[in-house]
Amino acid sequence: MNQFLLFVRKEFYHVFRDPKTLLLLFGMPIAQIILFGFALTNEIKNSTIVIADYANDIASHQIIEKLAASNNFEIQNQNLSHVEIEGAFKKGDIKLAIVFPANFNNDLLHTNNAQVQIIADASDPNTANTLTNYASTIIKDYQRELTGNIMAPLQINTNVRMIYNPELKGVFNFVPGVMALVLLLVCVLMTSVSIVREKESGTMEVLLVSPFNPILVIISKAVPYFFLSIINLTVILVLSTTLMGMPINGSIGLLYFESSLLILCALSLGLLISNSTDSQQAAMLISLMGMLLPVMMFTGFMFPLENMPTGLQLFANIVPSKWYYIAVKSIMIKGLGLSEIWRETLILAGMTAVLLTISNRKFKIRLS
Repeated sequence: MNQFLLFVRKEFYHVFRDPKTLLLLFGMPIAQIILFGFALTNEIKNSTIVIADYANDIASHQIIEKLAASNNFEIQNQNLSHVEIEGAFKKGDIKLAIVFPANFNNDLLHTNNAQVQIIADASDPNTANTLTNYASTIIKDYQRELTGNIMAPLQINTNVRMIYNPELKGVFNFVPGVMALVLLLVCVLMTSVSIVREKESGTMEVLLVSPFNPILVIISKAVPYFFLSIINLTVILVLSTTLMGMPINGSIGLLYFESSLLILCALSLGLLISNSTDSQQAAMLISLMGMLLPVMMFTGFMFPLENMPTGLQLFANIVPSKWYYIAVKSIMIKGLGLSEIWRETLILAGMTAVLLTISNRKFKIRLS
């Protein structure tokens, strides 16, 4: 029995002396609880909305106050026109707009019937449905307060308009997200093992004594996967448009350009991982475990980013697929051009340049 206890104590020593094991045992569960607890929720909070109040009367003001008091909405502006609202939707600044027509209070009191228009960005149908339900519930609550919770002829009708995706097809949100997920993960995974494979097979010495510049060696590793990823992208687009009815309302050339930027960014990240590891197993583990969860959680196609705490929203900004997802949805669904998505394009290009530079500097021209 004493020998058994000695072996048990020895195993405890091994565990507590290994930081990687401790991180796996305690760090991963804590991180998952925090991330899943804060991020994985269908409830939407602090969503930015705008209001066009053409009535500017007591009834519209009271409803606006109730909307502002809800933790589901943050009112960005209360005096926008229809043209300004359309521009805000195109830029992706808002998810919902509420329009009060002129004489709203007068219609409610004298004709016992008033109209309110709710406009939602249905490129993400789940979010659009949720937000319109929130707004409709608040308006119905105001109507019940007016009638004193009894049956009365006072009626506020909500006219819901879903833009960009009036049929609320889930494919409009699903396809751009899958494109971002597949292109990023496949490119990172494939290139992350390329340089490590040369190290393990012993052919890296041959490459290092060749007259090639190290940067050319790195780029040569990425070129085949770039063209194969373009073919992969083409297959995804053909299947999405022919079988799923996914539209491409914008420039297909711009769509390929943005996709090429993501592919180059992912290839640069994969090369950085490959330069920083000594085995294919470690490279694959970092690529899959280190990229899968952030891409799924912080891209925005599965869980709304505005639900998350500020720290996680800031972290999402360093995930390349987030910016690609925004750009692709703007091109395919909204039909926007480069002038509207220049910020996302510039961020992806900057990430690619930074990752490729770091990857080149970490490339060891001498094997120890």
